[in-house]
Amino acid sequence: MRPVELNATRRRLARCHDIDDLRICARRLTPRPVFDYVDGGADEERSLAANREAFTRWRYVPRALVNVSAPDTSARVLDRVLPLPLVLGPTGYTRMIHPAGEIGVARAAGRSGLPYTLSTMATTSIEDVAAAADPDRWFQLYILKDDGLNAELVDRAAACGYRVLVVTVDTVVAGHRSRDRHNGLVIPPELTARSIASIASRPGYWMRMLRSPAIVFANFAGHRSMTIEETISLFSPAITWDDIAALRERWTGKLVIKGPLGAADARRAAQAGADAVQLSNHGGRQLDRAVSPADLITEVREAVGPRLCVLVDSGIRHGADIATGIALGADAAVIGRAYLYGLMAGGEPGVDKALGLLATQFKRTLQLLGIPSVTDLRTHGREVLIRT
Repeated sequence: MRPVELNATRRRLARCHDIDDLRICARRLTPRPVFDYVDGGADEERSLAANREAFTRWRYVPRALVNVSAPDTSARVLDRVLPLPLVLGPTGYTRMIHPAGEIGVARAAGRSGLPYTLSTMATTSIEDVAAAADPDRWFQLYILKDDGLNAELVDRAAACGYRVLVVTVDTVVAGHRSRDRHNGLVIPPELTARSIASIASRPGYWMRMLRSPAIVFANFAGHRSMTIEETISLFSPAITWDDIAALRERWTGKLVIKGPLGAADARRAAQAGADAVQLSNHGGRQLDRAVSPADLITEVREAVGPRLCVLVDSGIRHGADIATGIALGADAAVIGRAYLYGLMAGGEPGVDKALGLLATQFKRTLQLLGIPSVTDLRTHGREVLIRT
């Protein structure tokens, strides 16, 4: 008989065989308001559902009799060779999800050799993440109304060795997150009887929170304290391409424009000096009914050619989704919820588990497709795809 695993976290993670398993485990362990904050989308959640369908509607036509005994899963992304065409995207309030927070995620990314993107709205500061973890560090910026604060954040990231600046352009106002409203996860709190019961039934979560430092908007230390609602008011609804030009002049590293970019805007981003575009609808959390990023990959690649790096997020839950994105023309996929489910299920080891599952699934997908490398997948990807 298999020895009994006494460690509860390792025992839970051993029973998780895909990201959906991690999601189920996370839901059992996490109070409903917090889980729904991660899991939910905007308004009717049509974009949330469509993001998954945009990947899963593709079917494969595998190639036979190809030597795939040692597939090469590495990929060059923004002048770095990664072991997998995958980037960990930015997520806000990560220590609300688990005390390991941004540092735990960054450490897991570093062990896997993958980039980690720290959010403007992180609960661990730019400096503390840099001191505690050493992945390929990227920093995500919401353009704020305060130009001085924008400059401060960018300069701090540069000083701490963050290599890539990811500028999010789809959050000029906050999306309407219906689940958060129903659960009372707003400021001031409006908790319902159901959400209070959910909180009371998750004592393990609250014990971890009580033993951890208070959750704050760490990148705004030294400025007046703010609620979640007040931070949204900091975002500028007046941003234009002139703001991108100003950031390009200030930032000497790689620059990524993140948002629901069609072909015309992708070309404009390239003209503005961006090194990459990240096709995104914010995981279905901003404009509901927005086009799924996976459906934009081909037209954007055709519009910008091979020079501009194309990243895609929103809806990636399996290594096969990464393969489909690459086959359609992307350089790499970006994940958020997928690793947060692991974080909720098992803290830092849970993130390791999520990344390991995706890496194994991606490698197996290449082998079963008869594709020996990521380079070959980029070259011949459309030959093995059929849309249903």
